[in-house]
Amino acid sequence: MNTKLTLTIEKEVIQVAKEYAKEQGQSLSDLVENYFKLLTNERQPLKTNKLSPRVKRLRGIIKSEKDLDYKQMLTEELLKKYGK
Repeated sequence: MNTKLTLTIEKEVIQVAKEYAKEQGQSLSDLVENYFKLLTNERQPLKTNKLSPRVKRLRGIIKSEKDLDYKQMLTEELLKKYGK
């Protein structure tokens, strides 16, 4: 369930954040939500009961390299999809 949140932020910060979100192919709301999730990730245990049975079965089966830069990979894929 989504809930509205009102924030008070400097106008210049909002403009730069909007430009950044657009470059990333996200809305500003998505950007803020993902940032909050990143900040609170260690504080909230994963609620496995909210995962679908298919996702529960697949969770953890893919192993990756320790030094995998998923943010770089995501950026590259978003650039392919949305261009610059």
